[in-house]
Amino acid sequence: MRVLMFGWEFPPFISGGLGTACYGLSRGLVSSGVEVTFVLPTKRRLEVPEIPGIRLLAADEITVSEEMEKALKRSEIRAKSRFSFPHALSPYYTVQSFKEMTSRLASVQAGLSGSRPFSILDFTGNYGRDLWAEVSRYGLIGELLGLSEEFDVIHAHDWLTYIAGVNAKRVSGKPLVVHVHATEFDRSGEHVNQGVYDIERYGMGEADRIVAVSYYTKNLIVKRYGVDPSKVEVVHNAVDKECQLNRYGIKRGLKEKVVLFLGRVTMQKGPDYFLQAAALVLKRMRNVRFVMAGSGDMLPRMINWMAGLRIADRFHFTGFLRGVDVERMYAMSDLYVMPSVSEPFGITPFEALLYDVPIIISRQSGVGEVLRNAVKVDFWDVHRLADQMIRLLTDERYARAVVEQCRGELQGIEWETAGSRVRELYESLRGKG
Repeated sequence: MRVLMFGWEFPPFISGGLGTACYGLSRGLVSSGVEVTFVLPTKRRLEVPEIPGIRLLAADEITVSEEMEKALKRSEIRAKSRFSFPHALSPYYTVQSFKEMTSRLASVQAGLSGSRPFSILDFTGNYGRDLWAEVSRYGLIGELLGLSEEFDVIHAHDWLTYIAGVNAKRVSGKPLVVHVHATEFDRSGEHVNQGVYDIERYGMGEADRIVAVSYYTKNLIVKRYGVDPSKVEVVHNAVDKECQLNRYGIKRGLKEKVVLFLGRVTMQKGPDYFLQAAALVLKRMRNVRFVMAGSGDMLPRMINWMAGLRIADRFHFTGFLRGVDVERMYAMSDLYVMPSVSEPFGITPFEALLYDVPIIISRQSGVGEVLRNAVKVDFWDVHRLADQMIRLLTDERYARAVVEQCRGELQGIEWETAGSRVRELYESLRGKG
């Protein structure tokens, strides 16, 4: 079984849980006998460790060879429609990015008649102002790989890759699975970006099956996107269990406690509720420090608000952390809090538990479906959140019981299990292509 997988993140190129989940699922699929070709926008021409069973392709390194050129010429798809995309994209181009896009498409078309290999398109792989153009370029790569690669099924992760996945399906006739890690309603609440929503609905509509990371997300997909529930399969995320608390020689709880928020500092993750609860806790106990680790559009607002609350000596901002710095942060923390407003799943509580850190999660989080013994509060209830923080910081027996019960639930959560379930889904689609 071979899968052509499209994703925007893959370690070491990550900005959050999406890349971690793509990596874990890919390894789980390999353990189930699936050969994975994973397509990234770019590897930024840096060395990426080779992973047995996983072939990484960078879109900005893909070239048109003579063989691919012949496949394109044999295709029944007319040149006019070969590089078409949903009209919802066009209003979001700037004048400059549209000129750049059309110029590059012209170079692709002109190059199809030559025999000399050449690079296709440039990618940064970032989430900047040129994101719409990059999503469109990535869609072209989906079409080219759909014609040139050998695979049995296509798998696309989140809206950024749906156009590529649909294009690969259209030219290859192979079945498409789209994987929903988050929706525009999670990221933006009721004030959705219509273009992103249109692509999400387009991808879900064209997919043969949809994987949701939780029942929380499945319900949202059915309600908000009008998808038949029978089309959606829930496969929970997992975690690699290789972290070791003693690796860094850090001892906790000597004089001060550390409470950690780690994630994107955006509306979805609820950093403002964390800050409000921290201020309430500090009115009742002072031997505690709060850490907000991450970056995002709400960060400047959080810094200003923290200063206005006059808790700068007890509240710290680290900026975005990765790799060993994330592990060190978990290792020195006494409590992890994820107060997300809308969290499809949330891998970070798993990671905190690996370091024996008790956790508080919002009731609006999919991970609560598998961590039933986690302490849960409504994201907006900052007074209850503060009460639970204080209890877990002052009652060692209670904190230890939360960790032990959650770690017991964690034992059965494996990427190999997730990979096996997704492979079964692939097998059910055999013969549809």
